[in-house]
Amino acid sequence: MQIQPLGDRVLVEPLKENEVKKGGIIIPDTAKEKPQEGKVIAVGTGKLDDNGKVIPFNVKKGDRVLMPKYGGTEIKMDDKVYQIMREEDILGILK
Repeated sequence: MQIQPLGDRVLVEPLKENEVKKGGIIIPDTAKEKPQEGKVIAVGTGKLDDNGKVIPFNVKKGDRVLMPKYGGTEIKMDDKVYQIMREEDILGILK
């Protein structure tokens, strides 16, 4: 199954946090924080301005982005977890 976001929404796949930290400490699933980094999987059709003109996206498919911990809507498809959020909720692009 595939999903195509609408409007100014972006489909992001959260990147997994490392199981082992620098000191060799293993972090259990219950103590992990929600990931803040993700990969853009798909972008919507674009937001319209007051004149009906499409405003281009700042992010594109394949970008690594910084997202808020508790933003967007979490969905599950094919045993994977994704976030759908508005482009304006994305905090930045990681280079």
